[in-house]
Amino acid sequence: MASRATSPGLVLRSFSGTTYRFDPGALCLELLVTGGPGAFARYEVLHGPADLADWAARSRLDPTPRVEVSEEETAAARRTRDALWRLVLAHVGGEPPPPDDVAALNAAAARTPLAPAIGADGGPAWAGAATGTALLATVARDAVRLLTGPHRDRVRMCAGERCHLVYVDTSRPGRRRWCSMEHCGNIHKVRALRARGESG
Repeated sequence: MASRATSPGLVLRSFSGTTYRFDPGALCLELLVTGGPGAFARYEVLHGPADLADWAARSRLDPTPRVEVSEEETAAARRTRDALWRLVLAHVGGEPPPPDDVAALNAAAARTPLAPAIGADGGPAWAGAATGTALLATVARDAVRLLTGPHRDRVRMCAGERCHLVYVDTSRPGRRRWCSMEHCGNIHKVRALRARGESG
């Protein structure tokens, strides 16, 4: 299958050095933690082909693809990711999608994606060579489905102070507020308890 229905999440590290799990709920949103345009450039981790292959190995793609990536494909991944960031921010803010970014995402999605197959052991596998272009097409198609599908109104930004992580709320009640209860959710609870103690 293209991606796991549920994911253990990505392991991220906060500014304080603590690690926590973040499950954005969609493959395409997992790519956004690798950096981005403007202020997000400080988080850039896709410096070369090995970095994109490493991200693929940590993503929700199942089975883990062995991706052969070129420098050009890595640059294309950064451009597409940045376009996706701007599209997601516009979507969350209720603004029209930037036309150039729509075109960039659609162009990536139009390429041939990773093709699922049955492996020699009867389990899931990928057919043919897994290239950076195919990986990017798979991510872009996931983004198109998310931003035009039934969960489009559940794409949200974490309510934590100074947290810009984006996720799709797939919970039944649809009341998820935090990127992770281990991180921003816990920070909020601690602050609320302190505030109650100070006022009491």
